[in-house]
Amino acid sequence: MKNLEETQLSENTDKIQSMADLLRSGTTLTNLSCPACSSPLFRLKNKDLWCEQCKKKVITVKGDEQIEETKRLTTLGLLESTLLRKIQEINDRIHNETDLEELRRLSLVMSTLLENLERARKMGRYRT
Repeated sequence: MKNLEETQLSENTDKIQSMADLLRSGTTLTNLSCPACSSPLFRLKNKDLWCEQCKKKVITVKGDEQIEETKRLTTLGLLESTLLRKIQEINDRIHNETDLEELRRLSLVMSTLLENLERARKMGRYRT
């Protein structure tokens, strides 16, 4: 059985290996660090910042206005994901439903979800 030191060494070796793999794939090591874990950030080929430790995209902002805009866009993205998940759920129910009244009800729900999805997407395109 591995002791604590061996386990930590193995985890650190894996982290370093994954960071080296990123560099070999063409990413760039930046002078920035992750706000969550303080690990160095990488700039991907698509220009996004990436924390390999957290396995997450990192967004940088300058000033309160950008913070609010980032929060707004993140919230709209989460809303869009939720609506798409619900649309899929309703679609699955419609697919298997045979009762006409229930189909009408599900169709109304689907229509409302699609309208809300369209609104959320429009809000994401236009700055408020």
